[in-house]
Amino acid sequence: MRNPPTQNKILKKPKTILVRAPNWIGDQVLALPFFYQLRSAYPDARIISACVPWVEAIQYRTLVDDIYVLTTPTKKSLFGRFMGQTEHAKKIRKKFGPIDWGVSLPNSLGAAWLLKKSGAEIRTGYRFDGRGLLLNDGMDLPDDRDGIVHRSQSYLNLIPESARQQGQATEFFGHYPESVLDEKIPGVLSQFDENRYWPSERLPLPNFPYWILAPGATADSRRWPMEYVIHLARNIARETGWKGIVIGGPKEAPLAERLCSIEELNLIDRTARGTIPGLIPLIRGAQFAVTNESGLAHVCALAGTFTQIVCGAADPRRTKPIGPGLVQVAINSVACWPCEKNVCGQTQENQLICLKGIKPDHVWKEIRDGLAKRPLAP
Repeated sequence: MRNPPTQNKILKKPKTILVRAPNWIGDQVLALPFFYQLRSAYPDARIISACVPWVEAIQYRTLVDDIYVLTTPTKKSLFGRFMGQTEHAKKIRKKFGPIDWGVSLPNSLGAAWLLKKSGAEIRTGYRFDGRGLLLNDGMDLPDDRDGIVHRSQSYLNLIPESARQQGQATEFFGHYPESVLDEKIPGVLSQFDENRYWPSERLPLPNFPYWILAPGATADSRRWPMEYVIHLARNIARETGWKGIVIGGPKEAPLAERLCSIEELNLIDRTARGTIPGLIPLIRGAQFAVTNESGLAHVCALAGTFTQIVCGAADPRRTKPIGPGLVQVAINSVACWPCEKNVCGQTQENQLICLKGIKPDHVWKEIRDGLAKRPLAP
């Protein structure tokens, strides 16, 4: 539970709020309801988002006033990383002055350390790995005995309840009551306005029907086997004649090159080209998107595209993407699922059984069923 006196301090309309933003693409997308309601609750506050470089492009420009990029420390030791956070905190204090309220969205010790060293008067976040000593407005992590809490809601819950609007974070698009609408920050509830929130140069759009394939993921436990991806792409090409556009970052480029070399799959490589915001119109124009449980799954859902996710170790009850479009999740509910680990702990014969049990023909059936529920893109 919160410390009531601390919460009362927050409700006195802080002038300066420092938010330690999430470190991952998917988590940053899931933080949209938090940033939206933070701005709604404190319209006159100066909101600073401190983020790592790879999510700088997807900070919500009209919901925060300033963005401070936490460059990677040159020293990789634990001491070196904490010294780096201390230096960043000094720069934040010098640039923005006194911080009334600091909020840590990541549950890392380093994020809480940054708030402490920034001099934030009130420091809010979840108690985890000793962070309670650094947070004077610490909250207990949600307990599964009380029901699983979606990550977007856990972020939103860091705003004092009396300052939050009605509506669950997972119902953000199209389901919030009219009282939440704010003329100062329009365009969120029915469709994500990338021009307002994520200004960037956009990739050109094809003049033919296509689908999106995002085959990458940060961990093996979240990456569908390549032979399954090939099988699915072959089915789609044969039955629809549509081209598939492969998206991802530089790490996915070799994977895309291999896939696109198989002529019968009818795939085009668009990996490692531009920024994530630049992909939004391309994704939105697709008939559907197929992804692993990855950051791009969240981007596809945010774009409003019908998104079919192949889910391995992740628990969609916690991390299912939010967005204005249809999102379907294929799972294989084996005994060890969901472990939510990046490395599979099963024996060799059962390695990645959660992913290997999701067959391409089943996924293609789910996609066809989803297409029947919505109109095709132009």
